[in-house]
Amino acid sequence: MHDRPLDGVRVLDLTNVLAGPYCTYHLMLLGAEVIKVEIPGRGDLARRLGPDPELNRFLLGTSFLAQNAGKKSVELDLKADGDRSTFEELVTHADVLVENFRAGVLARMGFPWERLCLLNPALIYCAISGFGQTGPMSQAPAYDQIIQGLSGMMSVTGTPDTVPLRVGFPVADTVGGLSAALAITAALAGRRRDGKGRFLDVSMLEASLSAMGWAVSNYLVSGVEPQPMGDQNATAAPSGTFDTADGPLNIAANRQEQYETLCRLVDRPDLITHPRFADRETRKQHREELNAELNDALRRRTAAEWERILSAAGVPAARILTVAQAVSVDQLAGRGFVAEVPFPAGTPQAAVDNAGGTLRVSGSGVLFDGEPLTPPEPPPALGEHNAELPELLRRWRSEPRPALADDTSR
Repeated sequence: MHDRPLDGVRVLDLTNVLAGPYCTYHLMLLGAEVIKVEIPGRGDLARRLGPDPELNRFLLGTSFLAQNAGKKSVELDLKADGDRSTFEELVTHADVLVENFRAGVLARMGFPWERLCLLNPALIYCAISGFGQTGPMSQAPAYDQIIQGLSGMMSVTGTPDTVPLRVGFPVADTVGGLSAALAITAALAGRRRDGKGRFLDVSMLEASLSAMGWAVSNYLVSGVEPQPMGDQNATAAPSGTFDTADGPLNIAANRQEQYETLCRLVDRPDLITHPRFADRETRKQHREELNAELNDALRRRTAAEWERILSAAGVPAARILTVAQAVSVDQLAGRGFVAEVPFPAGTPQAAVDNAGGTLRVSGSGVLFDGEPLTPPEPPPALGEHNAELPELLRRWRSEPRPALADDTSR
């Protein structure tokens, strides 16, 4: 894709590990030029995180590679006068600055919002933290696991016997990152109208609660506290995981017509008019009994067969896959979701060979004008673009800004 929505937007990325890098990765996919500002000799902590110790040793951990393709890396020590001066000039000509330090850290390093505004009144400054920049918990340390627990997420994950359980991926980090990216793009749109910069204070805890949907809204609106239900959907029945001849199958027959179609296709039309299963509320009350009846019928075919039969008839149904199976489905290949880029310079050859010669990274899940958004370049080695920094600053000083032509503050 040649023209992307954020072409011409300049982003300074001071983030580490996941929530922040995930945010700026999506900005990069949308076309932004992302400059990753890293601590000299150390860089993003994610460079040392991942299942391959050799990659970690070379500061190319899998966690870093997954979220940083298409970005540039420069090393700056914000405690050193010369590097602080360079950083100030970067801020002066940037559009967005993103950090995910603990609340107040960047200010204590000499760059509070007030100073950033003086350097660049049109700057959009996004601070991502566990609890936000204000409030009694603002200084508390937080990781994804901590946010999952405090948000109530773990209290509704699992069964009554296994709760609390952590969701099996860092959902609070990714939701926080996406919320930040959404806020940044909204602020950029607003700046086209009024020329003003913005201070965006993103709380991972609040973003996670917002993303929990009915689990939170049922309590806020109706006073009904959600309970852990394992693989079942509390809003409808039959809706959850069912048995087949060779493995589990998800079925979500949430509407009455879907339920009736399901009953006919599994040769149990009698369940349609059964007094305990005739409508949504009675089905929810007798969920376990209904599930047992359906499981007996579904065990006659494989999960793949039922997926094909039920989906064709308009009943949402699909196999439950492993991650390895999921990233290999034809649907993703057809939409170009997984992109292939070269490994960074300095990657151990054994790791390159193990991966088949190219690095595979995920896209955004959005097609623009029918095309997937993919990284134009591999993730950077630490400080890979240090030597290019003078030229980058010269370009930033002189380059026309067609994408920001209505920005009257510059």
